Amino acid sequence: MIGVFDSGFGGLDVLRHLRAALPARDFVYLGDSGRAPYGGRDAHTILDFAEQAVERLFEEGCRTIVVACNTVSCVALRHLQQRYCGPGSDRRILGVTIPGAELATQQSAGHIGIIATRRTVESGTYVAEIAKLGSHKVTQLATPLLTPIVEEGWESSDLALLAVDRYLEQLPGIDTLLLGCTHYPLLLPAIQVRLPRGVTVVDPAPYAAGRLVQWLERHPGFDAPVLAGRGSLRVLCTGDPDHFARHGTRFLGFPMPQVEHVAEVDGRLAHRDPADAPRGQVVR
Repeated sequence: MIGVFDSGFGGLDVLRHLRAALPARDFVYLGDSGRAPYGGRDAHTILDFAEQAVERLFEEGCRTIVVACNTVSCVALRHLQQRYCGPGSDRRILGVTIPGAELATQQSAGHIGIIATRRTVESGTYVAEIAKLGSHKVTQLATPLLTPIVEEGWESSDLALLAVDRYLEQLPGIDTLLLGCTHYPLLLPAIQVRLPRGVTVVDPAPYAAGRLVQWLERHPGFDAPVLAGRGSLRVLCTGDPDHFARHGTRFLGFPMPQVEHVAEVDGRLAHRDPADAPRGQVVR
């Protein structure tokens, strides 16, 4: 069983490509929508949230976890791997940063632009990974308005066009644009309208899915055979399950299964009926 984790809805785009590439595998998706977005949070908070998410997915029976969130991949992936996937471990945690850097360098003639959350940009991870692969010029830009625009379902609005225009005018001379956040593929129509002709847009999601297929082929004994799965999907979220199901369909491309609610209880994410959440003034 494969777990996929994101701060909210965006990782459902990665999940869509993963399920297309591995249709017989069982997946559990966890969207931390109740605490999103992550892009403006400090690194230690991101580490705490990421630990809780992967521990929840391990408890759900996942042995392989894909961190679909670019912010977590850039800030916390190495920490998660060292904490949970040491020598002899039967668990693996993979991210989207390296596949994104690989694809961008393959597509670029020399100047890569990156739009991402503020925390992703400040981490410098994409710049470091691209430097390992070539001598490309890299221009990063934090674009904090874009994620909430997508979360609200306004990606086709005049507001989206205005925000994209204001951001992209700060990236002159690029030949490749790397979408460094899982929400941004939904903004592709607005981005393509505003980009100069000849600039290639790179969405790491389908490439990351292909890289996971290759990894599983190289490690056939690590996880259960493909035929052992049923192609099932379970979805967990920390926010409103009904809201998550409605908006998540835009990313996944088809109606979602019933979304289960999890919430932080004593430092871990546990299943909880939203109806049991306290209302009004709360005293502990």
